Amino acid sequence: MAASPPFLACGEKKPWWVSNKKIVERYIRDAKILIATQEPNEISSALALVEAALAISPRFELALELKARCLLYLRCFKDVAYMLKDYIPSLKMPSDDTSSTSSSGSFDSSKEQIRLISYGDERNFKCFSISYLKKKVMDSLYKNCNKEGQWRYLVLGQACCHLGLMEDAMVLLQTGKRLATDAFRRESICWSEDSFSFAKFPISSKNRCTALPITESETISQLLSHIKLLLRRKTAAIAALDAGLYSEAIRHFSKIVDGRRGAPQGFMAECYMHRASAYHSSGRIAEAIADCNRTLALDPSCIDALRTRAALFETIRCLPDSLHDLEHLKLLYNSMLRDRKLPGPIWKRQNVEYREIPGRLCSLATKIQELKKRVANGETGNVDYYALIGLNWGCSRSELERAHLLLTLRHKPEKSTSFIERCEFADEQDVDSVRDRAKMSSLLLYRLIQRGYASLMATIKDEEAAEKQRKKAAAALQLMQQQVQLNQEQQQSRTETFGTVVMQQQVQKIQELQRSVPETLDSDVCNTALCSNTNATVFKGAFCRELAIVGNMLSQAGFNQPIPVKYEALSC
Repeated sequence: MAASPPFLACGEKKPWWVSNKKIVERYIRDAKILIATQEPNEISSALALVEAALAISPRFELALELKARCLLYLRCFKDVAYMLKDYIPSLKMPSDDTSSTSSSGSFDSSKEQIRLISYGDERNFKCFSISYLKKKVMDSLYKNCNKEGQWRYLVLGQACCHLGLMEDAMVLLQTGKRLATDAFRRESICWSEDSFSFAKFPISSKNRCTALPITESETISQLLSHIKLLLRRKTAAIAALDAGLYSEAIRHFSKIVDGRRGAPQGFMAECYMHRASAYHSSGRIAEAIADCNRTLALDPSCIDALRTRAALFETIRCLPDSLHDLEHLKLLYNSMLRDRKLPGPIWKRQNVEYREIPGRLCSLATKIQELKKRVANGETGNVDYYALIGLNWGCSRSELERAHLLLTLRHKPEKSTSFIERCEFADEQDVDSVRDRAKMSSLLLYRLIQRGYASLMATIKDEEAAEKQRKKAAAALQLMQQQVQLNQEQQQSRTETFGTVVMQQQVQKIQELQRSVPETLDSDVCNTALCSNTNATVFKGAFCRELAIVGNMLSQAGFNQPIPVKYEALSC
């Protein structure tokens, strides 16, 4: 449905402000009818009517409100923010040209402060013009000082929430809710008791509870509670990160990014960046690189994500990838110097100021030259895959397989775009580009992990083969030692056995000699025979010595005479 300016009758000549007022009122009335249908096409037509009304009366408050609400319903949150950028609380207007250049360079330096509610008369010295006079007359016709500017809090607060400006959204929504409550309280004082009846919502005869339509205040309350929950978790996570409790910070950030209810794109990118810092501090390099990839997929111009990922690649000595990120960062700095402003919209928060860019660019050029020299010296193949996978030097095969399985399940390319489902995009056209960037970066990380796994598995296999060779050599040496010891024991046992046999033969000879020699044999002959036998044989052991002593005594004395014995000699 479209409306055109009504044609006036030729005979009637009305003042221009009266005719323009009627035209604007007709546009606004038709726009309200179209907005009530809640159809996107009809709301687009209503937006065209409101634009036509604003072309006639640029400062008509009701037309501005309808335009902002139409843009909000059509999910044109950036257009709402650009339309009401002077009312965002976090934006600080510069006081001079120098500060304006250092902040973003896109603000008007003539403005001196931010006003959440515009005032009626602005006394500026201007030259006289008919068009300016017409605007002032039309503004005076539609001036409403009681309700002027209150809708900005609610509309801009919702737009800031969807853009990721959670702190600004909370301030705006709380203020708008409080002002709406105060206005309703002032109006309800003059109401009668009949005004509070439930005649508008009759109960059916079947006693069924009809679902009442959700009002704007209920929607604002639900959105405000969700914003507070996200801000509480983010505050707790940042406090844990600053205190060095990295696992606690990771847990809080994971609750935000993995929650059932999604979060805006800008807020998710910020949380992923903080969680990457926590992963980096805790030594989990692969997870930190994955979060940096997600941040850059959501926000390609994020300076912190590029710097952090370049530092991570340099930590594991993956110099070509680190050099690629530093070159991208250099191009980003050069574009800032060329455009004289920071990347992104004016409300985007940056951790760098414009005046710091030349110094950072010089240090970045020095870093790039240093990395190029290291690449030229052949340091590209010495990647620390142990740090990438999160293992210590000398890990076992089971530890490597377990760590590789976990990393593969987390970072395989099929799951690289799962975080997009929990992300609320300000512009639905950005989803495809975000998905493509996420797939590409995830595929590169997955290939790096696979190369690391193959390299470490080859190293472990070589170590296991060397260990087997060492075990075989040690077993052969031990077997050789046991064989030598066994041979020595066998030789010793043979020597002892030979001595025992010789002793038994000597005893038998003595006994035979005693039986064969007569009792009257001269003792000298016996002594000579026994002495020759005793000297020829080597006796070992205490028992053998005693037998030798007995033999000597028998040879010295006659066989039929008593033998003198010394008891000390017979003691063992």
